[in-house]
Amino acid sequence: MRIPNTFNVEAQANTYLPIYSEEKLLIALAQYNNPFVLGGGSNMLITHNLDQPVFHILLKGITLEKETETCVWLKAQAGENWHRFVQYTLEQGYGGLENLSLIYGNVGAAPVQNIGAYGVELRDVMESCEAINIHTLQKRIFTNAECAFGYRESIFKGAEKGNYIITAVTFKLTKRNHLLHTQYGAIQQKLTDKGILSPTPQQVAAAVIEIRQSKLPNPSEIGNCGSFFKNPVILKTDYEKLFAQYPDLPSYPINEIQVKVPAGWLIEHCGLKGYRQGDAGVHAQQALVLVNYGKATGNDILAVAYYVKEIVQKQFSISLDFEVNIF
Repeated sequence: MRIPNTFNVEAQANTYLPIYSEEKLLIALAQYNNPFVLGGGSNMLITHNLDQPVFHILLKGITLEKETETCVWLKAQAGENWHRFVQYTLEQGYGGLENLSLIYGNVGAAPVQNIGAYGVELRDVMESCEAINIHTLQKRIFTNAECAFGYRESIFKGAEKGNYIITAVTFKLTKRNHLLHTQYGAIQQKLTDKGILSPTPQQVAAAVIEIRQSKLPNPSEIGNCGSFFKNPVILKTDYEKLFAQYPDLPSYPINEIQVKVPAGWLIEHCGLKGYRQGDAGVHAQQALVLVNYGKATGNDILAVAYYVKEIVQKQFSISLDFEVNIF
């Protein structure tokens, strides 16, 4: 069975199990050890065929768990498509997820990666998540704090890596008095250009989608998994030295001593935008994205990733970390 993935690389699984319910998941866990957990196949690069059983998490459903005059708590099953779920919340008039529009993948992977975009991260809107322990088969509810979220990090990538399969995520969203984040990236400029002075969540989402579509390739048209590298966090003192040499280098404050700089800017200013080795390369419009132009293998793409990492290190003395999970 070919393993579905947005990089469109060829990788086979000896055992493939579609999981449509928690009951089916428990049965599969009792039968197989060491599963490879597959969601939307969007934040991973597979470099070889898999001998371990592939559990494709396809649980569906969205339920209203609780409601007040100002907020709602929605539970989404892990197999729900992330972008369609975001669109559903916006159709209901709920705020909170608008900046996270058009992120490829499924709901269950969102807490693992602590997905984020345009100044908002999953930890800002997640109340809790449910997960099954693959060893004990017991369900546990993780609170937001227990997930130990960091920048593209969580307990599921750290202390509990490989121990749990997320089955559902509960979000706390606003019904009114929405706290909108328009200051990051080009959102505010896009809204201003449209004459929108007091935007709704739906209008912010539309701006985000328009920006992302102009910069990021659609995986159905060219294989990719979105941002391949994390935006590096560096010391302010190091940034100031770089800024003296590169006065157009953007930064975003993290705390009193650290700033985040855009990995895409660093890669582009190394002359790597559009760089290509065979069918693997750096996207011509967005340097943060690596792409498969046709028949690239996972190892072909990984070789480009390491080359990009090497060149950025040489020019800026900054080490880029992969956002994508490598298998």
